[in-house]
Amino acid sequence: MEADINPRSVINRATRTVTALTATALALAIPPAAGLPHASAASGQAGPVSVTGVHPSGATYAIEVPRNWNGTVLTFSPGYGQGAGPQHLPADLGGNTAAQSWLLAHGYALAGTRPYGSGWAVEETLRASADTLAQFAAVAGKPTTTLAWGGSMGGAIAAGLAERRPDLIDGALPYCASVAGPVAMLNQSLDAAFAFKTLLAPGDDAVKLVRLASADEETRSAAAARAVLEAAQQTPDGRARIALAASFAQVSTWSVTGTPEPAARDWAAQEAQEYAAFMATVFSPRYPLEQRAGGNFSWNTSVDYRRELQESGRMKQVRALYDSAGLDLDADLAALAAAPRVSADPGAVTYMENYFTPRGALGVPVLTMHERGDNYPTVTQARAYSDVVRRAGNQAMLRQAFVDRPGHCRYTGAEFVAAVQTLRNRVTTGRWTDVDAHQLDKLAARLAAEDPDLGTAEFVHYTPGRFLRPHVPGGEE
Repeated sequence: MEADINPRSVINRATRTVTALTATALALAIPPAAGLPHASAASGQAGPVSVTGVHPSGATYAIEVPRNWNGTVLTFSPGYGQGAGPQHLPADLGGNTAAQSWLLAHGYALAGTRPYGSGWAVEETLRASADTLAQFAAVAGKPTTTLAWGGSMGGAIAAGLAERRPDLIDGALPYCASVAGPVAMLNQSLDAAFAFKTLLAPGDDAVKLVRLASADEETRSAAAARAVLEAAQQTPDGRARIALAASFAQVSTWSVTGTPEPAARDWAAQEAQEYAAFMATVFSPRYPLEQRAGGNFSWNTSVDYRRELQESGRMKQVRALYDSAGLDLDADLAALAAAPRVSADPGAVTYMENYFTPRGALGVPVLTMHERGDNYPTVTQARAYSDVVRRAGNQAMLRQAFVDRPGHCRYTGAEFVAAVQTLRNRVTTGRWTDVDAHQLDKLAARLAAEDPDLGTAEFVHYTPGRFLRPHVPGGEE
């Protein structure tokens, strides 16, 4: 999770003809505006329909129905920090420009919702998404197939719709999504921040971990943490301790876009990648989430950090860096064990469980897509999601795709379209076919051969490591 989650989310829509409905008309649910063509999935008649508007809640929406609509609509939810606000910023439609163009040209309708509020606006976006689909039916007709998709926090919303609103959607495509839920995600951030402060900034009151009093205090805390991080990176001792802290948050050892993946035993290069992503992963926004939840929803009261390191898959790297620096790893782990711990506010945990922590109760098929070197969320969140779905007995409803690159939500058009087609095929046929990396790459290559603007694809067979701090409502970690 990070602010300005997807740099491609600001979509160039200057070439579209947009009919703006007034807020009053929306409140009265007038379908559709005078002179606006009406599409019908059942009749096969076509638009085009192009609508933007504002829901009574202040959330904005956008609807695009192409000529010769095929009856499928993709409804999009945005990432963290992308609220419409009093300016009524227009809603995005998801994917990227190349994917949108291809989908519209091939008969898919697109809808998007932007919540009024910013930050972790999951609660209101779940409601506003239903409002957008109701408006879609009013202006375009009832779709035969509705697929929810979204990136980062928006992917968590798509996963939420898959569990809570199977009456509204037929399938979900969460991409680069926070599918472990906010409790688990911020618990892992706390683990890394706790180790960082204990070992590199002991007694530094400027670095605050939880229960932030204001946005300004969080800004000051992040600046203080950044200063500690920069100083630590200059010394062997500091780099070893950064790697240890990063292991608890499972920060990727391949994080920086445009760089080659470090070799399996190039411990220094791996640590440099962890350092580059450390602040955004470990000290990602917390104050706005605590405000939403009504308190602190993170804790480490029962965490065994020695065990966490052993299960992180980073023991060899951390041990090598500690040995190179002449540090005693066991002494640092003992210091973590002895340090005062952080407790959570139960009501805040409950809020974040509700908005939204997956329980695995899938009501529709779900296809997730993650980059192997993502940190916002870490790719291990995909494993947390598959584990909870499996424990709920719904593994047949889930498939997962992985892309072989670092970065966050940086998919090509070919990857987006291949994923959409694969999910739609599962919904319409009742069977998963051609979901492995090789088949997805073949499909993407065929698409790109017909439309080079879609770019290439880099699907890869990959199994993420176990997520260290999973959290399921009513269950054990």
